[in-house]
Amino acid sequence: MPNARFTPAVLAQLAARLTMRDRRLLRLIQEQRVLTSTQIAEIAFDTDDTARRRLFTLHRMGVLDRFRPNLPPGMGTAPYHYVVGPAGAAVLASEDGVDLNAYGYRRDRVLSIAYSQRLAHTVGTNGFGAALRGFARRQANAELVTWWPENRCASVWGDTVRPDAYGRWRQDEQTIDFFLEYDTGSEPLDRVVRKLDGYAALTRISRVVTPVLFWVQSERREANLRRKLVQHPAQAFVPVATGNPSALVGPVDEGPAGEKWLPSDAAGPRLRLAGLASHWPSLGPHEGATPPDAPSLEDGE
Repeated sequence: MPNARFTPAVLAQLAARLTMRDRRLLRLIQEQRVLTSTQIAEIAFDTDDTARRRLFTLHRMGVLDRFRPNLPPGMGTAPYHYVVGPAGAAVLASEDGVDLNAYGYRRDRVLSIAYSQRLAHTVGTNGFGAALRGFARRQANAELVTWWPENRCASVWGDTVRPDAYGRWRQDEQTIDFFLEYDTGSEPLDRVVRKLDGYAALTRISRVVTPVLFWVQSERREANLRRKLVQHPAQAFVPVATGNPSALVGPVDEGPAGEKWLPSDAAGPRLRLAGLASHWPSLGPHEGATPPDAPSLEDGE
């Protein structure tokens, strides 16, 4: 859709049809590059059917674009994956006070993630954040205060570490900051464990103690990872916990907000995400430390 079509009159018509939820969702998809229909429903809608209807409308308006990856035979059909569409880019540019031609939107570039070898990893990492947002939407005592995707983390800490995400999670009276390493199982475990060297270096430089959470896809891989983690010297300087989706304590699966987490310095029981703050009471800046570029509470959604 040519940029010339987005005249002030067209943008005004778009603005009249977009709800505040639509705008927040559009901004979130821009930040995270891609979200599936399932993730969007969890983040922002009460039912899957309501989400499907609204996403269909936003797609027809050109606010969102979508694709559906091919799955191996016998694996069923993948959900639609949504990215920013041409009309959505025009809305975002207008909100940011930027001319659309200077905004840098290219549909082919946005859709290129459909062919990326990192698509599954990106979608999985975003799914972790979506699960926390969904939990917080249902629980008044919980909040995902901050969520920085991989590209934003790289712009701040990329010379030292490249986490898949940085988050700040609050539930009840407990708050924890964390770096997320989302493991799909494609990397050798020795390489996964060596990532702790960068986090240990960041701790020394910033004098801020921030846990690293490894989210793996099976109990077996988690057990093998933990055996290697406890032998790695950097583990003495960086708090580490592991979790996996199949770990279930109690009758209700609360996702990564729930009792999924095993600190590397403990054999059990599994803790809630917020409960890790009590397990490591000395988290945060060391006395007198003023780390540059430290995320603030205002940097949330």
